[in-house]
Amino acid sequence: MLISLKRLLHPSRARAFTSLSPLPSPISPSDFESLVLRQYRAGKFRSLLASVVADPSVLLAACRNLLSRSHPSSSTPTLPLLPFSLSALSAVLRLGAFDPAPLCSSLASSSRKGQALTLPTLELKVALEALRMTLATVYESRLATFAYGGREGIGRHTAIRYIKSTVRNPTWWFRVTLRRERFGPRHVRRLAAVMEEKIDDPALIALVERLFELEAVAIELGGVGLRRGFPQESDLSSILINIYFDAVDREIQELRAEVHKKNPRLRDLDGENSRVIHTPIRVYAVRYLDEILVITSGSKLFTMNIKDRILKHLEGELEVKADKYKTSIHSAVSEKMDFMGMELQAVPPSVLDPPMTEKAIRAMKKYLKRKAAKALELKNARETRRKKLGLKILNHLFKKLKRGHVFEFDFRIESEVREVFRNWAEEVVEGYFKSREDRRNWHRMLTTGDFLSLKRVRDQLPTELVDSYDQFQAKVDKYLNPIRISKVMEKKERQEEEEEERTYARRTVEDLTELKMRVNAPIQLVRRAVKLAGFTNSMGRPRPIKLLICLDDADIIKWYAGVGRRWLEYFCCCWNFKMVKTVVNYHLRFSCFLTLAEKHESTKHQAIRHYTKDLKATDDSGVEEVHFPTEREIRMMKDKYLSDPKPVDGTLSMILARLAVNEPVCSCLAHFCDRKDTVLYRIRLLQNRLHVDPWNEKKWVPGMGAIHESLNKKVLSLCPEHASDLFMGRITLQDIDCTSFVNVE
Repeated sequence: MLISLKRLLHPSRARAFTSLSPLPSPISPSDFESLVLRQYRAGKFRSLLASVVADPSVLLAACRNLLSRSHPSSSTPTLPLLPFSLSALSAVLRLGAFDPAPLCSSLASSSRKGQALTLPTLELKVALEALRMTLATVYESRLATFAYGGREGIGRHTAIRYIKSTVRNPTWWFRVTLRRERFGPRHVRRLAAVMEEKIDDPALIALVERLFELEAVAIELGGVGLRRGFPQESDLSSILINIYFDAVDREIQELRAEVHKKNPRLRDLDGENSRVIHTPIRVYAVRYLDEILVITSGSKLFTMNIKDRILKHLEGELEVKADKYKTSIHSAVSEKMDFMGMELQAVPPSVLDPPMTEKAIRAMKKYLKRKAAKALELKNARETRRKKLGLKILNHLFKKLKRGHVFEFDFRIESEVREVFRNWAEEVVEGYFKSREDRRNWHRMLTTGDFLSLKRVRDQLPTELVDSYDQFQAKVDKYLNPIRISKVMEKKERQEEEEEERTYARRTVEDLTELKMRVNAPIQLVRRAVKLAGFTNSMGRPRPIKLLICLDDADIIKWYAGVGRRWLEYFCCCWNFKMVKTVVNYHLRFSCFLTLAEKHESTKHQAIRHYTKDLKATDDSGVEEVHFPTEREIRMMKDKYLSDPKPVDGTLSMILARLAVNEPVCSCLAHFCDRKDTVLYRIRLLQNRLHVDPWNEKKWVPGMGAIHESLNKKVLSLCPEHASDLFMGRITLQDIDCTSFVNVE
């Protein structure tokens, strides 16, 4: 094979490692916010491009952001020598003469009907990141509280936690579904008009329009390619969508304020002792980028009026087209709603927190009985050992003393002996107090046949002795009287029964009057994705993926681990998370075993014995590593309280096939990585292998995105660290310079 390295870079990047001028220090977040706020004059932000985006410290902070995303395995990654001139980029931005066209690369589609893909180079990505940081600081405090996505610490899981904790008693809901269309010129004009309301910077707005014109920043409304780590999307797209849809958010806020004002919550009826159940009409809204979910607790007619008002604003003000069929009103109780790749439904509280069944109660009682019997057995064995040990010690001491030996100790053990006997005495007393029969026997022995209870005897005794005897009898009656003990036990049992009745009544009333949100993982779609990717056969049983055989054993395990961890992290907030665990723990794990067995021409049992059930892999230094989640780790997994984990789409739909060629000396294509010990990998996309159109929901998985087909069979050079991160799903193709690839001819 003849291998030639082709870099699709701007000519200014030819002086990649020749700029030796000292770099400024990156600006801190607080200083950056102050720098942006200093540009606020007369009600608008002015000269943001020249004064903020073009600042070298801001550009260096953007480089730091890209560096931290592309080096997740390094705790403190160091920024190497920049492959472009930072001062030149800053100067051209400050002058307003920045043209992104030379910094864009176009990749032709692998099919005849496909469209070309325009990708930005690393230098342009740095400028886009600085622009994103600036716009995020300007608009962060102005965005609605229910606007999720593209914001720091506010993402999919944050929206799900809001839905589960805040939404109460929903009756009807609808999801605003937009028709699939490109963010075209009319949308860009509307976006520019919205930005001009807060920003007085013609150069910055012209730069945004130029980016859309060159398709360096592309948005597809109604699609499934946002915030998934695909190379065809940009982080700048999220903040621009939030800016564009801010008008709708404000309309929804006004609508909610009107409804809440007309239907106030009566505080006098909200107390725990109130017998009146008051459920005022409420409107809840959640928007994740271009997905809008509206939930109401009113009538269907009331919900229809809200829907018409929102759609009128969307189609009139924002000039977007909604799918009227998919934007239909559904019952929150009897119908499920798909939102952000999850299934929502309103259920009674007992469904989310079900009471113990009779079978579970019997099993628990049986377990407690076994536990008590085992504890008694251990106690008896311990007492027997103590008795034997004490007899041996006494026998030994008696023999020594009989022979005339004198014992001398260098240390005193009285305190230790007293502590041991005190513990034994407390255990004996505690055991007696737990038994009614023992208490009754002790009470009978200490109270009957005592001559001190006779009056003629008491008159002849000293008063102190009689008082002491009476106090002793009072203590005996207090702690050992069987009648009093029975009353205390009966009172305790009666209180437990009353508590159970109150709990049952409370749960019954809650089930009849309250509805909470249940969030489920779409398990049928997950199984369909598992089958589509080749993890299982037509019968639903694990099978090997032969395309992975060309990889090392560790890379095979890492790829499976990346898919499994992405699924586990994305659906960890769902109520049926246990079913997702089963898919990862069984289908993916045993498919990995079968793939390794197919590679080494062995059986599945031999592969399990060699790699163990935890799929341990040995690295080059001979150290065993575990990349795939262990069975115990999966079993103990719960909600990790993440903010915005990426779905599995990018990892599942791409396989990196290692090339068996004499590899040339070329640098790693990850952002700001200058390592030369690289390996060549060819990208193989799932839709191209199966010859399936990702937009055909009958053959593809609904709601699952796909990497652009122009990257199919492209060859990337990656160092071992970034290859491992890409296999494990820690980084995506967004963190790699896809404009620089290796042509294998």
